[in-house]
Amino acid sequence: MKIGIFDSGIGGMGVLHEAYHRLPDNEYIFYADTDHVPYGLKTTQQIKGYADEIVRFLIDKGVDAIVVACNTATSVAIEDLRAKYDLPILGMEPAVKPAVEGTDKKRIMVIATPVTIRETKLMNLIKRVDENHRVDLLALPNLVTFAENEIFDGDQVVEYLEKEFQEYDTTRYCALVLGCTHFNYFKPLYRRFFDDSVELIDGNAGTVHHLADVLSLTAINNKTEVKFDSIEEMLSMGQTKYYASGKFVEDTKTLEHYRRLHNRLEEVYGLK
Repeated sequence: MKIGIFDSGIGGMGVLHEAYHRLPDNEYIFYADTDHVPYGLKTTQQIKGYADEIVRFLIDKGVDAIVVACNTATSVAIEDLRAKYDLPILGMEPAVKPAVEGTDKKRIMVIATPVTIRETKLMNLIKRVDENHRVDLLALPNLVTFAENEIFDGDQVVEYLEKEFQEYDTTRYCALVLGCTHFNYFKPLYRRFFDDSVELIDGNAGTVHHLADVLSLTAINNKTEVKFDSIEEMLSMGQTKYYASGKFVEDTKTLEHYRRLHNRLEEVYGLK
């Protein structure tokens, strides 16, 4: 199978990395819309236009299915895309339901982009599953910019999170839902603000398992290491091709950047 995965930038690489673990015997195209990142500060119509253009591009490349590995684009554009195109198109949404169903009675914080938080898709999800009104929402748009610049720790990121979290009593929470794929790179940093007992929940594994079901593939449950010592190893994994806003990525500098991101994800997630 040939599978297309796209995001506004490099956040969706977490979904690709999870697919490497769970569905390694497939061909992948990863599309980062770096010309327009971040989506979280764009208008609804702009995001719909970007998403439609990318889906047409991936279809022209012969993909069998597409994963919109971007919570923001999913919240805005997924219904239009599914109505327009005749192939499986999977989206991402903040993992509020498993957070509500799988935790105790303490509070749950969902961090996401401003667009994801303001769209009705997330609001409807919360109304449906959060019967006891445990969910709080916090927009953290600057984390997207930090991630795109490969700044995953250090004073400026810590100071930003300190400012944003200062109005919340983090001891009251049992789960932190990462409602943007860019936010996964910062998992170690959240532990500065939330106790080890607080679950960090993202939708990557669930999305890849859903993809396997849709395509009648068998997902691997026992993860093995996916760490790359060279660009060549990365490119050979699933015969992956990378595109940046429609341009084929082949320069060493960008590919080396992608290799480091994959290895960062391996460090963040560990072998679970």
